[in-house]
Amino acid sequence: MTQQGVRWSADQVLALAPDAASRKAGSKLGAAGPWSEAGSSDEGTVWGLCKGSGSKPYQTIVDIADVSGPAYKCSCPSRKFPCKHALGLLLLWAGGEGAVPTAQAPDWAEQWISGRRRRAEEKSAADSPGSGPGAGDPDAARRRAERRAERITAGATELEQRLTDLLRGGLAGVEQAGYGMWEETAARMVDAQASGLAARVRELGAIPASGPGWPVRLLEECALLHLLGQGWLGRDRLPDDLAATVRARVGLPVSPDGPPVRDNWLVLAQYDTADTRLTTRRIWLHGVESNRTALLLSYGAAGRAPELALPVGLTLEAEVSAYPGGGRQRASLGKQFAPPAPTAIRPPGVSTTRAAARYGEALRDDPWLESVPVTLERVVPVPDGDSWQLADADEDTALPLTPATHHRPGLWRLVALSGGEPVKVFGECGHRGFTPLAAWPADPGPAVQLC
Repeated sequence: MTQQGVRWSADQVLALAPDAASRKAGSKLGAAGPWSEAGSSDEGTVWGLCKGSGSKPYQTIVDIADVSGPAYKCSCPSRKFPCKHALGLLLLWAGGEGAVPTAQAPDWAEQWISGRRRRAEEKSAADSPGSGPGAGDPDAARRRAERRAERITAGATELEQRLTDLLRGGLAGVEQAGYGMWEETAARMVDAQASGLAARVRELGAIPASGPGWPVRLLEECALLHLLGQGWLGRDRLPDDLAATVRARVGLPVSPDGPPVRDNWLVLAQYDTADTRLTTRRIWLHGVESNRTALLLSYGAAGRAPELALPVGLTLEAEVSAYPGGGRQRASLGKQFAPPAPTAIRPPGVSTTRAAARYGEALRDDPWLESVPVTLERVVPVPDGDSWQLADADEDTALPLTPATHHRPGLWRLVALSGGEPVKVFGECGHRGFTPLAAWPADPGPAVQLC
């Protein structure tokens, strides 16, 4: 590895685990006992043989220097990525230089390493300008885009009529109608190739069963859906950034169009959300020199973790390009110039008052925005009745934590880290409150992942 003398922490390794069971099982394999022939290279790979239940040990290898985060290969039958053996190997490597010495890779590891390098070169050549399929036929691409826009317009027009009928008839019968009416409407939006509209319609279906006050919440979400439909129908009259936001929100594919920004990017947070079809991974980065915050999105099929993985608390020198739209938070990770490495750098923070104001300002560019990334400079987690809030140590203000936060172990990790003293906290601030994702103690120390 190019920075072989710099070791990850155990927390950074365990942050790669796809679930709690994998973290527990991987932790048990983080000692030298089950391992043999473990080694590492200056190019950024770690390998070893792990004794299992069979007669042959499992061949495990991790490419730490991969541009998209660690890559894994193991001969075990597990479908989890990384598996417990890969996690155990990384924990062994993170424990110190003596546990995994620098060595020549065995043939089975060298074959996988060489194959990965070759495929990466081929992919880089295939992704170069003008090499994609249909790149030489812009007229055909334009016609396809026009046909899809026509279908989305028809779907948005139908959705507007359905919302009108719903509100004209009143909400009294919505709770009894069940989820079927919403699923049928969502299916119509899928037919119109408006996946963003379909997703928001499906979310409406869960609101009537969400407890007291659901009619108000349903009306609020219907209003936002109406605003999105009207935004699409009147997109030609919108400012460019807002029109790009509307196109992305209805479900049109977008590509990064901003100039690449080369910086040392601090990994602030990484967490997954999943449904029956897809696992979405969100990774927040902070540019040390540019002072920009960027969001990387990656996806995996249901039940499988996305490939992109960047442990919290590392920095990577890389190029990042922004996607179009208001706020331009989403970005694409481009060329990487060095493997991710631990750092003592922390992002600059703001007060709780400024955090709330920042969310209000962001809504002007994207009215459908759920939250914005914010680092709070000096806050203390304190109970507020049955809930919790982050009290500003320098102002007489506080931000409530989102309801979902109260059921996560990260809250108690944050409380323990603080011990009643101010800490720096990164998270997402929105209309439901603040969701803490990472924190730093008052004294020098590494970032603590909370999600």
